[in-house]
Amino acid sequence: MFERTYEEINQKIRRGQAVVLTAEEVLELVAEKGVSGAAKKVDVVTTGTFGPMCSSGLFLNFGHPRPRIKMSELYLNGVPAYAAVAAVDAYLGATALPPGDPRNRNHPGEFIYGGGHVIEDLVAGKEILLQARGYGTDCYPLKKIETTFRLSEINEAILYNPRNAYQNYSVAVNLGSKMLYTYMGILKPRLGNAYYSSAGQLSPLLNDPLLKTVGIGTQIFLGGGRGRVAWHGTQHNPSVERGENGVPLGGAATLAVIGDLKQMHWRWLRGLSFLGYGATLQVGLGIPIPILSEEIMSYCAVRDEEIYSPVIDFSRGYPYKEGGDLGLVSYAELKSGSIRIRDRRVPTASLSSYVGAREIAVTLKRWIAAGKFILSPPAAPLPSVEAGIRLQPLPQRDPTSGGI
Repeated sequence: MFERTYEEINQKIRRGQAVVLTAEEVLELVAEKGVSGAAKKVDVVTTGTFGPMCSSGLFLNFGHPRPRIKMSELYLNGVPAYAAVAAVDAYLGATALPPGDPRNRNHPGEFIYGGGHVIEDLVAGKEILLQARGYGTDCYPLKKIETTFRLSEINEAILYNPRNAYQNYSVAVNLGSKMLYTYMGILKPRLGNAYYSSAGQLSPLLNDPLLKTVGIGTQIFLGGGRGRVAWHGTQHNPSVERGENGVPLGGAATLAVIGDLKQMHWRWLRGLSFLGYGATLQVGLGIPIPILSEEIMSYCAVRDEEIYSPVIDFSRGYPYKEGGDLGLVSYAELKSGSIRIRDRRVPTASLSSYVGAREIAVTLKRWIAAGKFILSPPAAPLPSVEAGIRLQPLPQRDPTSGGI
């Protein structure tokens, strides 16, 4: 059986001889030459996703003023950061809000500026207002400081996102009678619309569903720069039901990722405001998949029509964990613009950007082809349950039905 190693691939990358295709481009090659033929020809497949990822944030070290301060309360452009890390270390969460934000007291709240917006402003090189207080100690006597700074002027800014790149996610609908304002967008009553959030066939973990190549230490595209997989992400749950192709039939694996904000670009880290819900951060993330075998290529050959996601009611099913099964729908159906639920045609829209995901995959392809990005074998695997995976036959669709 055909196999190759990371070192063989990296040698070709260094020589400028590696064959690199995006997860979108490789589908045509597989259709033409089959999985075996494509695996022998292609060294690396690149993936991408660009969507809202609330579980994101930033570790900061500001350096000490004179005299020194032990920060116990910290605000950046009026947004609170967690200062109980060390004297001048802090963590800024993407969903943090200024104390004066009316939030949902005037429903639906606008959430104009939050932690994600501060991160975007930082990486864009804008001036940030820092306000901090300390209680004073013998070694840290200063009790108050107010100043401004730019990203280039502080010691470290480390993007550390506890949960990114969700491996599949649910489709959100509203069976209720009133408008809902959620992290999945504004959901119109009585099945007025449906939102989803994934790049489907371009999505990183859908091209490596059993985590054969993605693990701790894997080098990735993160926020326009280079990052690493630091750990499995929060809510990591690979033990869900899967299709015969290994793709989970709902939310499964997640990644904790890390990278140097000073190497990133605001184009791929954007502060977002969700009406009636809150603030967050849109993150650009891409992962190269080394084609080590025909098996790996078979996973990278997954198409939107082979990726299914559960439909969840956000009026009762999600917030109260009530309600019945609304079934599964494929990404091909979702991207067609409408799906059928309970004999109703429901318009669909995506919260993540497929155009952005494609641009990330193409950028990563160019970096690798130019020898500027070397693949790194995982230092340790992520938790997986490959031996105990429950594989299910993929749903059969009447091609004329247009959905579930």
